[in-house]
Amino acid sequence: MNETFAWRWLGRMNFQETLALQEELVAKKRENRNAADEFLLLEHEPVYTIGRTPDQSSLVDAAHLPHPLFAINRGGQATYHGPGQLIGYPIIDLRRCGQDLHRYLRWLEKLLIKALAIYEISAKTRLGLTGVWIENRKIASIGVGVRHWITMHGFALNVCGDLTPFDRIIPCGIQDVTMTSIEKETGTIFSSEEVGRRVAEIAFHTIANLTTEGSLIQISGSPITHF
Repeated sequence: MNETFAWRWLGRMNFQETLALQEELVAKKRENRNAADEFLLLEHEPVYTIGRTPDQSSLVDAAHLPHPLFAINRGGQATYHGPGQLIGYPIIDLRRCGQDLHRYLRWLEKLLIKALAIYEISAKTRLGLTGVWIENRKIASIGVGVRHWITMHGFALNVCGDLTPFDRIIPCGIQDVTMTSIEKETGTIFSSEEVGRRVAEIAFHTIANLTTEGSLIQISGSPITHF
């Protein structure tokens, strides 16, 4: 078992570059089971994504979307990613975690709920709906892909900024859903990087729910940080 759970803050990246990076890391972990689990944290340039599903109804009018659209190997319907939204892509080998995808999804939800509590936001899950909510308002979406029991894709947490691009789709295929953000709930603007660091800290303290050992390091260009 590897002894590190490493995270990177990547800043703002376009979707194609990040997808290629995820695929590279998944391939390396498939070849080397001792390779570190990684947690990529970033923002995306404006983009829409949808899982590989025959049901495209959540796109509404795909030909006239204001931003690029990508169909990707994750579960779920259409969503939007853009500036002000914290993206988290854990690359974790579930072969070391009992190959339990359900437990992994619940870990992601609890991770975000704990992070939101730092900002005095009382968030929760909803029965039958993956993601994180504040009453009937959705603040975080989750959609994962798994290759050879190695995870990719992950979550999108709305931190601040413009949410109107969600109006051009049916977010996650849920009719009449209201999207919200940390900014809208608190009246305060926080940066995605700041919130990402909070999420990384909590991930370190809760990763034992998936694996039995590990330490967290930052492997970005910034100084290494230990929690």
